Amino acid sequence: MITLYDAPRCPFCARVRIVLAEKDVPHEVVGIDLADRPAWLYEKNPVGKVPVLEEDGWALPESAVIDEFLNERYPDPPLWPDDPGERAAARLLVFRFDDFSKPYYALRRGEDGARERFGEELGFLDSMLAGAEWLSGRAFGLADVAFLPWLFRARMQLGIELGSWPALDAWVERACERPSVAAERDLVEAL
Repeated sequence: MITLYDAPRCPFCARVRIVLAEKDVPHEVVGIDLADRPAWLYEKNPVGKVPVLEEDGWALPESAVIDEFLNERYPDPPLWPDDPGERAAARLLVFRFDDFSKPYYALRRGEDGARERFGEELGFLDSMLAGAEWLSGRAFGLADVAFLPWLFRARMQLGIELGSWPALDAWVERACERPSVAAERDLVEAL
């Protein structure tokens, strides 16, 4: 049985929760209090972060890596496009996620200019979605999963209204039609 070491407020954990739900993978959840991390967590991930996926004593940290692993281990439904060019473009978005997350976390910390910098990143995603239904290509996939948890938190916890970015706003609403994504949205609303 797979075990997910998880924290509900963690958007990185949300990525893995969405993928596990998309693939309908049976698993157990061990909740981690991020304010009081247990010492044994550092045995599973030396930096003490969640998520960690574990099976038969083998532990795998880092959400993007876990999602790739789950997509390969449980190929249906596929969460990367078949087309190599689309797949490479989607992977590039995940690879460049730090460009998006740095201004997001700066905004959370209340840094000067962070709202504007985060707005620029939202504008970039909006431009990517202006001609596409999904960040991952023609179908929902791991590039979409990589960004959605932060957008829910930006809207619900930081008061970011997405109306200024209509393609982005429509994408979030479209994604919420998926039970895996709606469950994450509902979890964030309850935080």
